[in-house]
Amino acid sequence: MTETAPLRARAEIDLAALRANVRTLRAHAPGAAFMAVVKADAYGHGMVPCARAAVEAGATWVGTATPEEALALRAAGIEGRIMCWLWTPGGPWREGVEADLDMSVSGLWALREVSAAARAVGRTARVQLKADTGLGRGGCMPADWPELVSQALQAEAEGLVRVTGLWSHFACADEPGHPSIVAQLALFREMVAEAEGRGIRPEVRHIANSPGTLTLPETHFDLVRPGIAMYGISPSPEVGTSEEFGLRPVMRLSASLALVKHAPGGHGVSYGHHYVTPGETTLGLVPVGYGDGVPRHASGTGPVLVGGKLRTVAGRIAMDQFVVDLGGDEPAVGSEAVLFGPGDRGEPTAEDWAQAAGTIAYEIVTRIGTRVPRVHVNERREADGV
Repeated sequence: MTETAPLRARAEIDLAALRANVRTLRAHAPGAAFMAVVKADAYGHGMVPCARAAVEAGATWVGTATPEEALALRAAGIEGRIMCWLWTPGGPWREGVEADLDMSVSGLWALREVSAAARAVGRTARVQLKADTGLGRGGCMPADWPELVSQALQAEAEGLVRVTGLWSHFACADEPGHPSIVAQLALFREMVAEAEGRGIRPEVRHIANSPGTLTLPETHFDLVRPGIAMYGISPSPEVGTSEEFGLRPVMRLSASLALVKHAPGGHGVSYGHHYVTPGETTLGLVPVGYGDGVPRHASGTGPVLVGGKLRTVAGRIAMDQFVVDLGGDEPAVGSEAVLFGPGDRGEPTAEDWAQAAGTIAYEIVTRIGTRVPRVHVNERREADGV
């Protein structure tokens, strides 16, 4: 959307910043192809506009979690390679084959279902075999890998599938020096070597996520898969901030004050009266709450910029609204309250909210709900000189 958003709240998405982040991340892995991960509505930023912007900036692959996300990208006209990895039995395999998706296979059941879909459609399915090298979620366990590889080769011989990739995912790449990183990388190399030794000829081998792309060049292989870093958020703040990595946060979340009023000292604020005004003051009502994705766990701690000053959420965050103590200041009703943004104009960042809520910045941006309009700015590449 490009129109001015309703005044209650807006999440402004800077696509020029996203394109710049893609270029920065590509420079960290110049020898690898780049997959722009846009799962979960592009981490809350708007899947289709972000996918388009990433491709404009040089992404040669787009990645989603669910097949429904990948099919929605195709329906929106996104061309090129699209990979999706979170399949369940009975999923839209046939539609995936018809849409030329690269589909992840973690076990024999999935290989059987995609092969049946390919036979029904009369087309060869593109699949990527996922290895569980230690994350313990999706992926084929090492003990089961030889059989999966063998069956995939048989399906290739029948013309049902083409194994386009071998891949895995890190558990602790955002924790530098964690012993699992070296162990997973070594096991990935072993499992790739075994598959290739049996005759698999993948186009791409990949394991590097955002922290791998930024800090572990030995993990880059043929393709890297940045997710959160593409949106300008550091995947590992203890290693480097967004600014230190050369990344700019893409989302700016703001709302318009719905009410400004005087309150005496000793006045309880919001449910449970966990905040009581210490003296005569002014209160500002911010019309967003946990129904919009503002984390309730940040009650009493969440930072907000109002009238050029940093304020703190006063009392509990409710479903639709929360209060800030303005300390006697009287900004006009309708004045902007900035919850987070890039941080270079004094506003808090998503990382600040993550610390306030005891979570990670991934969750802060991804959880912003559909009641908050996404306003995509700088949609034209001329805006950032690309």
